This record gives sequence, structure tokens and C-alpha cells, in this order.
Amino acid sequence: MRDVRNARRLGWVVTSMCLAGCYTLQPARQVTALPVGAVIAFDITDRGRAALGGSIGPEVGQIEGRLVSMDTSEYVLQVTGIRFLRGGEQAWTGEVVHIRSEYVSSRYERRFSTVRSVLLGAVAVGAIAVAAAEGLSALGTGDVSGPAKGDTSATQTRVPRKP
Repeated sequence: MRDVRNARRLGWVVTSMCLAGCYTLQPARQVTALPVGAVIAFDITDRGRAALGGSIGPEVGQIEGRLVSMDTSEYVLQVTGIRFLRGGEQAWTGEVVHIRSEYVSSRYERRFSTVRSVLLGAVAVGAIAVAAAEGLSALGTGDVSGPAKGDTSATQTRVPRKP
């Protein structure tokens, strides 16, 4: 029963790794319009850090989230996370933030990564193979030894008492 539970846990971990590893942020291909609903990220300029410092924080380097709308002067984003200039990240839960286009130095969009997906798939198959091999080898080992030292239950014979 314990092996089944461990196998299920391993399956969930491998699945989540594969799903997380299949996407990367890459420079946006489209110069003008990004599709509404797309997961995107923006590098923020110094001027943007100063303007957004009160609502997001003064050390923000990159903002990531789902695009709600955009026009020539501003992006509306449901923020899922921010990355700081000196390292570190902070998760957000979809708060809506308005970002002026002049505060953005670079735009990125989340795209499917074939290379990462293949590599993580290979790791997943290897992990499953190792787990299966260990599980099968454990089935072949059982307690085949005789009685424990000092155990006389197997060597004594019972003789009935005469009345």
C-alpha cells in the first residue's frame, strides 16, 4: 500500500514538473498588439519604477501576468508575480495594474518550449523507470530465513501425557 502511495506522489511531482517546464518567457514577436489573455511580462524602466513604486514597490524589475487590455498608451495586467532588481520574486493573485507603455523597456510572452518539454519528459520517464525497477526488485525479496536463534517452537515435539 505504501508503494502505491509513493508511486502516486511521484506521478504528481513528475506531472507538475513537466507542465511547469513546458513554457518559457521569450521576447514578444509582435511589435504592436499582444493577444488579450496572453501571459506576458514587462521589464520596467527607471521612470516606471519611480511611478509604480507606491503600488508595486520601488525595486521591481519585471512584472508578469495575464493581459486584460491594451492600447497605445497603457497595458492593463492581472499580475501573477513580480521580480525584483536585486533578485527574488513575489507572487501575486491577479490584482489588476495599469502600466503606461512608456514604463516598459522590453516585452515578453509565454511560449511553448519544445526543448524543455522533451528534456523534462525524458527525466520523467527515467524517474518512473527507476521507481518501477525498485518496486519490482522489492517484490522478489522476502523473509526466507529459518527460525530465529533461540526459538525452540520449530524443534520441539509435543508428547501427550499419559493418564
